Amino acid sequence: MSEQIRADVVPADHKYKRAGKITVNAPASVIFDLLADPRNHTHFDGSGTLRGDVRGPERLEMGSKFGMDMHMIANYRIKNTVVEFEDNRKIAWCHPGHHRWRYELVPIDENTTTVVETFDGSTARIPPALKLMNAYENNQKAILKTLVNLKKVAEAQMTNQEN
Repeated sequence: MSEQIRADVVPADHKYKRAGKITVNAPASVIFDLLADPRNHTHFDGSGTLRGDVRGPERLEMGSKFGMDMHMIANYRIKNTVVEFEDNRKIAWCHPGHHRWRYELVPIDENTTTVVETFDGSTARIPPALKLMNAYENNQKAILKTLVNLKKVAEAQMTNQEN
């Protein structure tokens, strides 16, 4: 029987943040490459809101803008801007509401990386409004699913490279 893959909740340092972490058997560079290409996001999204049409650069960097089709109650398109960037270590983006999705990669060794994903509502224009929409709890669940999916995608990519 195979072991169930799980991500762990990370206690937030602010009431408007939610985070999770997981250990991935892949180098930080492999994981970062997945995160830095917005066309990959639908492959590991745990929220169920992303759709396939992405516009923007193939490789994100500080200040990059990218848009994607979304669905939450209704279809819509959202434009994001990369607001934090450290190659192979950290990437974060926000949309006009200013709340952020952040990924931080901490190498354990050359082939193992801890990934922390944070939904940061403290940067939002009106953080309490996100609470009314249940965004904090919904994003906490989505983070855990996303991290499990990201682990699967990155580790499958490593397996494919070895074969």
